[in-house]
Amino acid sequence: MMALVMFLAVIAIMLAGFPVAFTLAGTALLFALGGTAAGVFDPAFLGTMPNRVFGIMGNETLVAVPLFVFMGITLERARIAEDLLDTLSLLFGKLRGGLAIAVTLVGMLLAASTGIVGATVVTMGLLSLPTMLKRGYDPAVATGTISASGTLGQIIPPSIILVLLGDVLGAAYQQAQLSQGIFNPKTVSVGDLFVGALIPGLLLVALYISWLLIVAWLRPAAMPPGRLEDSAPADLASRVLRALLPPLLLIVAVLGSIITGFATPTEAAAVGAAGALALAAIRGQLNRTRLTEIVRGTTRISSMVFLILIGASLFSLVFRGYGGDDVVRNLLTGLPGGVIGAVLVVMLVMFLLGFVLDFIEITFVVVPIVGPVLLAMGLDPVWLGIMIAINLQTSFLTPPFGFALFYLRGVAPPEVSTLAMYRGVIPFVVIQLLTLLLLAAWPAMVTWLPGLVYG
Repeated sequence: MMALVMFLAVIAIMLAGFPVAFTLAGTALLFALGGTAAGVFDPAFLGTMPNRVFGIMGNETLVAVPLFVFMGITLERARIAEDLLDTLSLLFGKLRGGLAIAVTLVGMLLAASTGIVGATVVTMGLLSLPTMLKRGYDPAVATGTISASGTLGQIIPPSIILVLLGDVLGAAYQQAQLSQGIFNPKTVSVGDLFVGALIPGLLLVALYISWLLIVAWLRPAAMPPGRLEDSAPADLASRVLRALLPPLLLIVAVLGSIITGFATPTEAAAVGAAGALALAAIRGQLNRTRLTEIVRGTTRISSMVFLILIGASLFSLVFRGYGGDDVVRNLLTGLPGGVIGAVLVVMLVMFLLGFVLDFIEITFVVVPIVGPVLLAMGLDPVWLGIMIAINLQTSFLTPPFGFALFYLRGVAPPEVSTLAMYRGVIPFVVIQLLTLLLLAAWPAMVTWLPGLVYG
């Protein structure tokens, strides 16, 4: 039972506000030292920690993380979102609800460009919320649209969470096969998750837009039409081309090189980072001060990710030393309903943990524990990864603890009530849950495209 006690202790200390990385590593060390003194823990487990750290630092897949972060921060500083929002608002003209649809599409493009949820929500909140309120949009509709479109960065590649999940699930999949006596295990890559996420991500965008059109039809006062500016069609077409073409080319270059096998995710991330720098320079948004901000922001986020990964690695080591993996395996395999019951319980636990933990902690702490057990039950690793990503995206949207709501609350004007934000996001949470049900009923929506592309 010490493994479960250690897990509960980590959650409790995190809720108290202590830094996640130090909580994971510190709690693990305290339990290891206490167990060694009591004679119930073998200190030889700690001897493998240096090799684990070396493996993390030498993991080529994880090199994509700082590169994608660099790409996202650079595009954020290059005012891409502002140009896209202005241009798409003009493009939709007098269509009722057109501004909300433009916000959703910009959120999708930013998600595919940056993959950073917090940055997307804050950016969209600062740029579009004042405009939507000024045009008479219902605050609930406006905040719900911004929160939901901002979280698309969880699922639309190149998402940071998919990079991390790809690495963790790859190790879990090999461990599951080895436990079944398969000594020539198959692999799952970040590219598999990127391709598998395309159809679910686009489905979410389509469902979001469909809901907005329904609201515009049923409650026209909540989404007034925009004002079509006096621009010649040729001028508008040229403006749309200038705003959309560069980020679209960058997205195609990054994802296309991964899907076609021309480049690994890490190499594609390097292309994306260089392309983002070039795009910022062409737009005149790159100078020494801004470049310093970009580098510092990238260093800060990347350091956080890898420090949490090292702390989680130590935690999982001590957890296994206490036999925690056997406890989890027996618990999940003993649940009624077999694999369906196990998946439901794991998804529910992750959903609840998403209220208090970021996706990085859940990916590094929970997935290595439950992943091998679920995959040994015969689940497809790509399907499981996409289900986890959308589940966490739903958790980050759900009141009253959703991270996306906290991000938006920080930049929303005082006249927008928190209750209005909660009301506005509920329909999008329902859409997320509907998507999860669809993917559970038809797993081929996730697995068909990777099978077609990679055979």
